[in-house]
Amino acid sequence: MKKFTTFLAFLLLVTAISVSAKHKYRVLVFSKTKGFRHDCIPVAKAAIMKLGQENNFAVDTTEDASVFTYENLKKYDAVIFSSTTGDVLDSAQQEAFTKYIHKGGGYMGIHAATDTEYDWPWYGKLAGAYFTSHPKQQVATLHVVDKSNIATKHLPDNWSRKDEWYNFKDINPDIHVLIKIDESTYEGGKNGDNHPMAWYHDFEGGRAFYTELGHTKESYDDPAYLQHLLGGIQYAANIKSK
Repeated sequence: MKKFTTFLAFLLLVTAISVSAKHKYRVLVFSKTKGFRHDCIPVAKAAIMKLGQENNFAVDTTEDASVFTYENLKKYDAVIFSSTTGDVLDSAQQEAFTKYIHKGGGYMGIHAATDTEYDWPWYGKLAGAYFTSHPKQQVATLHVVDKSNIATKHLPDNWSRKDEWYNFKDINPDIHVLIKIDESTYEGGKNGDNHPMAWYHDFEGGRAFYTELGHTKESYDDPAYLQHLLGGIQYAANIKSK
C-alpha cells in the first residue's frame, strides 16, 4: 500500500507538471461593465480564448471583481480589461491591482478600457488616457508610426479600417505611441494631429498596453487586428523575459 501511495503521489506530481507546462503563460480577461455594455464583449472573449489555444497560453475570463485579490492576480502574467466601463473595482480591489502592477504584472486595455474608473487617477495613468467622446462608426486611416513592436510589425504603414474612434483626455505624456489616426480621413476627431490609437509603456514596475481598436464584432474576424491583439497580450505578459 505504501508503494502504491508513493506511486500515486508521483503520478499526480507528473500530471501537475505536465499541465502547468502546457501553457507558456496565463492571462485573465476582465469585462465587467457599470456603464455602456459593448455587444462585442462575448466575441472578444471567444477570440482571446482562441488566440490562447493557438498560441499556447491559458485564458481565464471573469466579470466578477472579487477575483481582484493580490493572491489571485499574481497567478497571471497579464490582466486584460476588455471593454470594461464605469467604476468596476472597489477600493480593496484597486489596492490589490496596484500591488499586482508594482510587483511586475501586466495590464492590457481593449477599446472601452479607457471608459473606466474615472475617479481613480492612477488607473487613468496606467491605461494611458481617458475616453471623452466618439463620432459615428466610420472608415478612417490609421498611421502605424512604430513597426518595431510585436503588435504592429505586421501592419501596413497606412491601415484603413472601420471602427468606433475615440477622442481622449488626460493623455499620459509617457506613453509610447504605436498607432495614430488621421483626423482628415473621417469626421469627428478632436485630438488633432497627435491622436493616438494604440500605445504601450512601462509603469511603476509593470507594463501597460492599450489599443482603442475593437468596438465592432467584425474586428475579431480580422486577421490583422487579431495579430495586433496577440502582440499586445504578449507585450503585457512580458513573455520575452520568461
